[in-house]
Amino acid sequence: MKGIREIRRRIKAVKNTAQITKAMQLVASSKMKRAQDAAIAGRPYALLLADIVESLAEKVPEITHPFFLARPVRKRGVLVVSTDKGLCGALNSNLFRLITEIKRDEAVFVTVGRKASQFVARSGRELLAEFTVSDRVGYNEVRPVVEFVAQAFLDGKIDTIEVLYSAFINTLRQEPLLLKLVPFTSLAEEVTKMHERTGGKRDEIVHDDREITCEPSAKALINQLPPLFLKQEIYQMILGAKASEQSARMVAMKNATDNAKQLVSDLSLEYNKARQGAITQEILEIAAASAAG
Repeated sequence: MKGIREIRRRIKAVKNTAQITKAMQLVASSKMKRAQDAAIAGRPYALLLADIVESLAEKVPEITHPFFLARPVRKRGVLVVSTDKGLCGALNSNLFRLITEIKRDEAVFVTVGRKASQFVARSGRELLAEFTVSDRVGYNEVRPVVEFVAQAFLDGKIDTIEVLYSAFINTLRQEPLLLKLVPFTSLAEEVTKMHERTGGKRDEIVHDDREITCEPSAKALINQLPPLFLKQEIYQMILGAKASEQSARMVAMKNATDNAKQLVSDLSLEYNKARQGAITQEILEIAAASAAG
């Protein structure tokens, strides 16, 4: 009977766990939909900005902004976008695997998310700064992050700006990507990359050959746009990373719920067998006692 009671307690505990994971699955599903909608809603602005930058670039023969000036790479700057919490499958592990491929002395890290900052600190790598953002990622939350890494690049603390994040492919697939953003190679190439990442089509872009009067000059404007362009790119990446996080957590919690239900089924079968064995044993004892009497 002790074994039966133990199985009954285990069944109750697993059922309680299944209720928790089911609730977390529903919450993650709701957050995932909101994160996906936010990422999609920001795409038209990003594409419009890319088109404006490209139109202005055609009027300026040479761009002198520091973001376009290549220089020897002594120290890489890597912005890592992870989660604040766990229970999201292998999402963070896949990111950290790419971090371990970077030599300790060749890069410094800026993190968005507690999991990344903890891993960087534990692995003995240099952590330049750490930030957190909410589930409802606001542009005002991302702006200080980008301004920090941009200023570190301008001050010469880092020679590249790279972003390591989980790109959202679909609900079941999130791909860790390490992308180098700065120095920009050329505006045309960066615009093409942004269109590819946001799903825009290059053949839909209409070039305007009319004379454009810019106030201030086109050169002054084009030198002010790269920081804005960088902010928008990183903002879209963080929105995608949030969608990846909630998708991975929803799938992980669904798998946990399904496993808990299967475990309850297995334990119930074991419980019934144990109970049947106990009943059979009692019948045998009664029959043996009657025969002895």
